[in-house]
Order: sequence, then C-alpha cells, then structure tokens
Amino acid sequence: MSSADIKIYLIAGEPSGDLLGSRLMRALREKTQGHIHFYGLGGDTMETEGLKSLFDISELSVMGIAEVIPSIPKILKRIRQTVDNIKEINPDIVITIDSWSFSARVHKALRKSGLKIPQLHYVAPQVWAWKKKRAKTMYKYIDRLLTLLPQEPKYFIPYHLKTDFVGHPVIESNVVHGDSEQFRLAHKIPQDKRIITILPGSRHTEVSRLLPVYLEAASQLLQKHQDLFFVLPTVKTVSSRVKEMVKDTKLPLILVETEKERYDAFKASSAAIAASGTVALELAICNIPHIIGYIVSPLTAFLAQKLLKIQFVNLSNILLGREIIPELLQERCKAGNICQYIEHLLNKDELYEKQMKGFQKVREILGCGIQTPSQNAADIVLEMITSKNK
Repeated sequence: MSSADIKIYLIAGEPSGDLLGSRLMRALREKTQGHIHFYGLGGDTMETEGLKSLFDISELSVMGIAEVIPSIPKILKRIRQTVDNIKEINPDIVITIDSWSFSARVHKALRKSGLKIPQLHYVAPQVWAWKKKRAKTMYKYIDRLLTLLPQEPKYFIPYHLKTDFVGHPVIESNVVHGDSEQFRLAHKIPQDKRIITILPGSRHTEVSRLLPVYLEAASQLLQKHQDLFFVLPTVKTVSSRVKEMVKDTKLPLILVETEKERYDAFKASSAAIAASGTVALELAICNIPHIIGYIVSPLTAFLAQKLLKIQFVNLSNILLGREIIPELLQERCKAGNICQYIEHLLNKDELYEKQMKGFQKVREILGCGIQTPSQNAADIVLEMITSKNK
C-alpha cells in the first residue's frame, strides 16, 4: 500500500449491510483507481471485495429481548475491540452501515476518544416509522448521514445533521436482468402457462405463518384457471422447511434456490404473492404486479399498532403516499382475499394499470440520477476525506 492510498474503515453488522458495503467498496475502488485500502467488519460479500473482517459479524445478528440480554457482555466487548482497532489503524474515515444500535455505540465511543476522524452512517434508522426522537440526537455522534429513501433527510436536517439521499440499492440489483425465456426453457414451462411467484419470506416464522395461506390461495386460483403454474423461490435459511411444507402439494409448483433463478422467475411471472420487505420493492422495480400478505403474532401486531406512525407497510405505497399494492395484513391475509386481488391483476384491470403507472414513479423516485446509489455514496465519502485533509 502506497502512502497515497486512502484508508477506509467500514462496519456492517448484518447481511443487508454487507451487500451495501461490498457495492460501496467497489465504487470507491473504481473512483480512486485502486488507491484505497479497507478495514473493519463485514460479511462474505465484503470479504470478496478485499475486506478482512475483524471478527465474524454473525455474533451481532441478535434479535429479540430474550436473545439480546445474554449477548450484551459479548457485544460490549466487540464494541471495545472495534474502537481499539480504529484507533490503531487511524483511518481517513469511519463508515457504519445500517445496524444503528451497534453502530451508534461505536460512534459514541469514538467521539469520547477525541479522535478527529470523519464519521459517516449509511442507511438511516426508520425514524419516520418509529422512534422519531432518535433523529434529534444523531448529530452528536456522526458528521453525515446517507439515506436510501428520498423522504428521510427532512427528519434529520432540522437537527443539525448533514443528510443526503443517495438512492436505494434495489436499483443496483440484478433483478432487472432476469431472463423469462431462459427460465421457461430450463424448467420446461410452456408459453401458454401463466406463472405466479410465491414469496413467503426468509424467516422461519414468516414461512410458517404465510406459506400455508399462500398455497391455499394458489389451490383456489388453479381451480378457476387451469393455465397457472407456480414458482416458489426460497433461500438457504428456510429452504429445508419450505421443502418439507410443499412436499405433498398437488400444485404445479417448482422451487428455485439461486438468486439468478429467482430473478428469472420474476421476469416470467404474470403476478406474485409476497411477504412485505425488499422483495416487494424488487417486484416493483421489474414491473411484476403483486399483492402483499403478512401475518405477525398478536402481541407484535398490537405493539406495531401502538408504536408505528405510518399509514402503509409496503415501501412502494409509502413512497407514493397512496396504496397501489393491496396490503392484506393479519386477519385480512386469507386465501379468498388473496385470490380476489390476484384475479384483478391477471385480468389486467384497473388495479393492474394503477400498479404499472405506480411502478414507473417508484423507479424514478429511487433512481437518484445517472449514477448508482453506491457511486453517489462513494462521491460523498471521498468529498468528506478531501475536506478533512484541507
């Protein structure tokens, strides 16, 4: 490493942040012609880009009060270890990605240490949905914030925090490169079969609650439309459970497990039934009409009703400020209701047209110019380093 190389310290505590981090690393390397070196915490994709993680970030992926409490001593130890490592390396900037609970503690410790290193956080906490008070204090611990959604900066800028919308990473996803024809050929699905993709989530609790309802809806749809074929993309974390749950199904259904086949299936689909989350945004980006069906525990639903300050749960609906994606939540998430809306989408009636127009607007909102979100973020990182060195 030459003396001219920039030193970047990155911290990504979860898989979603790891993917963002890897894309940011790639963009930074391109913009500096490789005169850059990375340190910090990350997962497999960041390590593929050249980061040697200080420790395994799976130790930080703890959810739920019962799981968090026993892990507190270990997490505090990891925070101290991370801060000591930053002091030793003395990077040109520290960038934390998502996982604000862990990231905030690192930033606070760095502030107390008196180190004059620029501190940046990438992915805003969802203060627009809950914990709005958090927006008032973040300026104390970081110098700048990068957001994925265009409405987010307004929550932080009034509280002395320089905040920039850089664009949503779904724009950089390979979802837009799906190949419909290749998918049909690979799985011998005739052209006269309409495909419906079923996406029951990536967590065990989601699959357990949602897949039976989705499969019942698929069965009811097939009774009316003999030309339907169903595809169920799954991921490693839940694939064994999904296979067990569908092994006795009489539906014309196939499982796919790779990212490429999932995106190819999207492109080949006439409609989709999906859990809420990033996957629904991916469907919108590649113009696949869909509905959202989601069920949580009664306690979680009660707390969400009390704490969440949002009208919708689907990001497309949130971005547009109106419902173009039907949200069938809790007791409304029933096979009959799902069928009713999928019928509308298959018939390409008013709901279908509303979604197509809405998806175009969503893509415009999330695109943020001719550069990718990672390139936008990289420009801001390099600007902060340049300003520091003046």
